[in-house]
Order: sequence, then structure tokens, then C-alpha cells
Amino acid sequence: METSPRTYRFLPTDLYTAGYRIVGKVMAGTSGLMGTMNDRTKSYLEVHDARLARIHMPTKLVDHFEVVRLVKFQIFAMCTARREDLGPAAVVRGGYSNVTSMPSRLTTQVYEVEGKLEVSGRFDFSVLISDTTRNFIPIFDCSLTAILIPNLKVESPAILFNREHIDMMAQLNQRAKEDK
Repeated sequence: METSPRTYRFLPTDLYTAGYRIVGKVMAGTSGLMGTMNDRTKSYLEVHDARLARIHMPTKLVDHFEVVRLVKFQIFAMCTARREDLGPAAVVRGGYSNVTSMPSRLTTQVYEVEGKLEVSGRFDFSVLISDTTRNFIPIFDCSLTAILIPNLKVESPAILFNREHIDMMAQLNQRAKEDK
């Protein structure tokens, strides 16, 4: 007798709050981590086999728990080991097939992320920042740095960034030319 495929699977993640780095596994369904993080029916997230470290010492283990529960709003970023962990392309791209990759820098009060933001059609910051269908937006081929602790630098193929914490966004192709 054959068994049905598992509906849920554990995916390794690296989560960042204002004060902690949490490394563990998040249970995700067929819509991947994008579906889990943008699920409006749950305001919390459970991280299994969670290892905690303070931001100012990100490699020093503070504690280890079987399960840690987090309020999603307090999560600044979720780093993944693989782009595929975010979910199917239709979910990640918001249903659009044609997207433009824009090198960007996003900042919060604690972190800055530099990477490729994928948008459909023409870029509109007001749409990105007020989109109530998804609080966590994907950024690809990116790096996350703590603003006050520059030795905390994480490179990841994909990061889910909490749009509710964004202070500033800049497109890297719009850098001012240096006067000589």
C-alpha cells in the first residue's frame, strides 16, 4: 500500500529579530515559506530545533529549544538556504510570469539588505509598501548586514524581508555619479 506524500516539510531558516538570530526549521506547506510567512490567519511562527544567538554575538549560542514561538510582526528577515524553499514560482512572483529584477537596498532601523528585488511591470514603491496581501517580500542573491554591527553579514540566495519594517529603499542603478 502506497503512502501519500507529506503535505508539510521542515525547511531550514535563519531568522532575525531586533535582538536575536534564530536558526532552526520551519514547517511549511506546498506554498513554501512565502505561504507560511504571509498567512494572514496566523500572527505567529513556530521554529523547531531553534538555536538562539544575540545579534551582537551571532555565532555564540545563547540557548537551544525544541520549539520557539515568534510573533511574525517582530521578524525583520528570514534567510533561506535555497531559493526553492520560498515556494512555487507562481507564489513567489505573485502570479506574474514576467518580472524585472532590480538591484536594490532596503533598510530598517536594525538591518540593511542588498539584493535583487523582482517586480512585475513598472516599479512603484507605494504599491510595494502598501501591499496588504503579503507582508514578507522576497529578495534574491542578497546580503543582510546589521547596521550597528557590520561584522554581522549574511549572504543568502533568498531572503524574506518584512515590508512593515522598511525605512528606506534605494535602487542601486540610481546611484548618483561621483563629481570629479
